[in-house]
Amino acid sequence: MKLPAVSLLALSLSLALNPAIAGKPAATDIDPARLSQDVKVLSSDEFEGRGPATAGETKTIDYVVAQMKAAGLQPGGDLKDGKREWTQAVPLARAEIKGTPAISVAVKGKTQALTQGEQIAVRAAQDGSTAVDISKAPLVFAGYGVRAPERGWDDFKGVDLKGKIAVVLINDPDFEGGEGDFGGKAMTYYGRWTYKYEEAARQGALGLLIVHETDPASYGWATVKNSNTNTMFDVVRDKPASVHPKLEGWIQRDFAQQLFKQSGLDFDALKAQAKTKAFKPVELKGATLSAKYDVDRQIITSHNIIGRIDGTKRPDETVIYSAHWDHLGVGQPDAKGDKIYNGAVDNATGTAALIEIGRAFAKAPTKPERSVVFLAVTAEEKGLLGSEYYASKPLYPLGKTVAVINMDALDPHGPARNFTTSGSAKQELLDELIDTAKKVANLDYVTDPKPEAGHFFRSDHFPFAKRGVPAVSFGSGNDLVDGGLEAGKKMEDAYVADRYHQPADEWEADWTFLGMARDLGLLYTVGRNLADSDRWPNWDASSEFRAARDQTAGDRK
Repeated sequence: MKLPAVSLLALSLSLALNPAIAGKPAATDIDPARLSQDVKVLSSDEFEGRGPATAGETKTIDYVVAQMKAAGLQPGGDLKDGKREWTQAVPLARAEIKGTPAISVAVKGKTQALTQGEQIAVRAAQDGSTAVDISKAPLVFAGYGVRAPERGWDDFKGVDLKGKIAVVLINDPDFEGGEGDFGGKAMTYYGRWTYKYEEAARQGALGLLIVHETDPASYGWATVKNSNTNTMFDVVRDKPASVHPKLEGWIQRDFAQQLFKQSGLDFDALKAQAKTKAFKPVELKGATLSAKYDVDRQIITSHNIIGRIDGTKRPDETVIYSAHWDHLGVGQPDAKGDKIYNGAVDNATGTAALIEIGRAFAKAPTKPERSVVFLAVTAEEKGLLGSEYYASKPLYPLGKTVAVINMDALDPHGPARNFTTSGSAKQELLDELIDTAKKVANLDYVTDPKPEAGHFFRSDHFPFAKRGVPAVSFGSGNDLVDGGLEAGKKMEDAYVADRYHQPADEWEADWTFLGMARDLGLLYTVGRNLADSDRWPNWDASSEFRAARDQTAGDRK
């Protein structure tokens, strides 16, 4: 049965919101049926989990480009012979462990073999190595693995990590206490696992192991295992060892407690000490780690997919909608033997949204005054690599990029009474989104309900934000029209526990996509208002991203 369309007209592109577009008819319908079909196709087994540099990527590019063409978009990617292509080439360093890694710990002469994916999840080396051969490397507990001079904080004080493996905690030192030098429960970048590996490399460590705990990580061990025992990717770097230690991995909390106890240490007591500036690194006496495995390392090329509509009055000024097309590909089987990580919600929904909003712009009776770009990026699941590459080598100048509206893992069910964003950094773009949502759809805004999860650093708007471009990542609401907050929380918890980064993230026939269609109408309205204006939203004066934006002010004169 065909689902009813949700008209953008119902979202009232009103004179009160933007007089410049008063009287302009709404664009085409945002159609739940088309959204459902796109998600169904993109997350089918045929697309093999949409892994970068696989047959799944080729199928994804072919499908998304075909849909963008049908929607009426023009190619906006790399220039070739003076013409734009549909893609932007993204060179990546691809690393994969060959066979089964041999990993063990020894404590006071007693050796224990570790199983990849169980007690430990070791990533394929990304420091440029083609083999890892570590023999009896000492283990050192280094608190949260943070060095923040501006906060007077150094978890590495007085220790030489050369030839040693650091063991650190996930998130920030004040996550559990809710207050302290790192802003309370809201995660700073110091809490992200990416930072911890980078800092370990800067400290000269041979390796770094992060102790997994579900609450501070914001996801369970299944997510850690599936994400870290798979093929690894990174942007191509001149000196990869400068940001990657040779061994990178995670260990289970229970295993960490056991390891500390065998070394004569109290894990919980040391964890409490690590929450203070006075903490000093502690060696796990008599404990060592050995690891041996080969790494298949290749330089491959993946692709961002880019559609575009040229602006009629200011084509050199750009509004970007973004979403990542990739997922985890084929990996370790689940309990049912399913190896394909389909990624229906994460992020076939965002990719479908990109196509549908593109269609709305292309089919509108009048074209936008500024150009609008629809950017489907690769390798988000490998560390925001596609968006990082575009932001570092933009096809359209960042100084004249008005805003980025990112869409990641949208709810395919019914509508909610509210919406959220990944993080809630103060900026005029967020203010405009909140104001528009209230006026055209009577939607309430709720700040990121889990700021401790560091979502602001985990979506594709972040590479733009850190370079000063106003950027938000939209999140579906949790106060469902059908069931309220209780139903919303139950649905979210079930998704994180049973589907997120697991083969079970598959399309379902009973998904209505009605809420998502309504929300995309809102995002269309916000982008269209910006595209038909001469406004340049900025960050709050207190924002850490304001300075970077202000440095490009001359581009916007």
